[in-house]
Amino acid sequence: MRNGQPFEAAVQEHGPRVLRVCRAVLGPGHDADDAWSATFLAALRAWPTLDRGTNIEAWLVRVAQRKCIDVIRAKSRRAIPSDVLPEPDSPPPPADKSIWYAVARLPEKQRLALAYHYYGGLPHTETAELIGSTPAAVRRAASDGIASLRRILAENGEIV
Repeated sequence: MRNGQPFEAAVQEHGPRVLRVCRAVLGPGHDADDAWSATFLAALRAWPTLDRGTNIEAWLVRVAQRKCIDVIRAKSRRAIPSDVLPEPDSPPPPADKSIWYAVARLPEKQRLALAYHYYGGLPHTETAELIGSTPAAVRRAASDGIASLRRILAENGEIV
């Protein structure tokens, strides 16, 4: 137990937020699910040695950020064989996943600023540390990301 909380309770309480962060960084699908699982597996291993005063939510978001980077790096190393080239214009995504596809279309800095600040609940200062930027630049990227999301969702006929 850390912070008076058993590990299972931490998964229950913070699991949905961590999944939102993983989906915001990696998009919907198995990559985000894999990063979520890897996050909590790593957290379980580190749980007995975690300091009592640790902010569990922020710590888990940081672990998730690193696991998402691992997934991105692993994907860049794998070749995906295909006999057919993908269609240049794909059909719109299903409505229940459209927000994740819209987030995935954002430029990386905007996507990460949204993922860690809005989905992960981290302040702009911690988000800036994670993505190697300044708090002012993160605020701007997050603001631009929200404006872009509104535009993308409006183009897809989603209510904004």
